[in-house]
This record gives sequence, C-alpha cells and structure tokens, in this order.
Amino acid sequence: YRHASIEPGIQALKKLGTENGFKVNATEDTGYIKEDSLRQYAAVLFLSTSGDILNDVQQADLERYIQAGGGFVGIHEAVTAESEWPWYHKLVGARFDGHPKEQDATLKVIVKDHPSTTFMDSTWVKTDEWYNFKDFDPGIEVVIAIDENSYEGGTNGTYHPISWYDEFAGGRSFYTAIGHSDETYDNAKFLKHVLGGT
Repeated sequence: YRHASIEPGIQALKKLGTENGFKVNATEDTGYIKEDSLRQYAAVLFLSTSGDILNDVQQADLERYIQAGGGFVGIHEAVTAESEWPWYHKLVGARFDGHPKEQDATLKVIVKDHPSTTFMDSTWVKTDEWYNFKDFDPGIEVVIAIDENSYEGGTNGTYHPISWYDEFAGGRSFYTAIGHSDETYDNAKFLKHVLGGT
C-alpha cells in the first residue's frame, strides 16, 4: 500500500527546498538508511511511510545517525511505520491508534514561538484524517493539539496532540499528523509548518 498523497508531498518538499536553500533527495530505497549515506543529511523525513521497512542493520544505523545529532521528521502515516520497533515509537513520539473519516476539525496552537507555528493564529480549522494515538512518549513537546469537541471520532480526550517535537537520543525529532490529502501539499500554512519543524 502506497499513500496517495506521497507524490504531491514529494513535489511540495522539493519546492520548499528550492525556495529555502536545501536539497531534497526522495527515495523509496531503504538502502540509503546506512551510516555512510545518512551522515550527508541534516534530516531524514518519513512521508506517510508505513509498514516494517527497515532491517536490523538499517535500524541500528538510523539509531546511530540520531545519536550523532541527526534530525527526523515524520508526516502523517509515518507514525504507523515500524510497529514492532520500540525505539522508533520513541523517536516519532507515539503509536497510531486508528482514525475516523476525513472531516473538518479545530486545531489549537499550543506553542506560539516554535518555528512550525510562529506564523499561525491561535486556532486553525482544517480538513484532514485525524489520527488517534496511544503510548505518547513523555518527552514530546506539543505545538498543536486538536479539539475533540470540533469533530467526531476522537479518542484521546482533552490531551490530543497533533504536532510535536522532541530532543531525542542526541538528535531531534518532529512529527505532524496533518498531511493526508493531496490538497494539504498545496496549503501554504501546512508547508510553512513542515519547514519550521525541519
């Protein structure tokens, strides 16, 4: 299964790179997840990556990359990847716990001075596929939460993070659950959000 919004996402991220002076290499080849390759990059981004994609050696190399100060960015379905790898759950910050149908909801900006939110108002009404989570890592710093009263199907209650960051294991991590639909990758606010998290 390959998430439909991956292609628009790749194009949007490449455009962000061009406009902001960094290079984006997009690949589905997990062979890039090795120490020699990874050290060339400031961050590794999982764009709606799902399934158990890395072998034991690649997992160890990703761990070493983060421990050496590397960055990780996860978008939307990335929280569903590597379901049997506890270290990855800590890196991404939570585990996936289902979602209701795609619908409008009200997001609440919790941290106004993070680069991923400085340009936002205190609330943001958006359509997306809103994930529920379990096993939040206690180290995450939530920048955006969702108001479960504004849509149907939320199961996290009053504490329902949607986007967060973490200084983790010597490196840094940023995750946003936003990013299901193709249209999201045309949304300037969302792209600034991702850029700020990167």
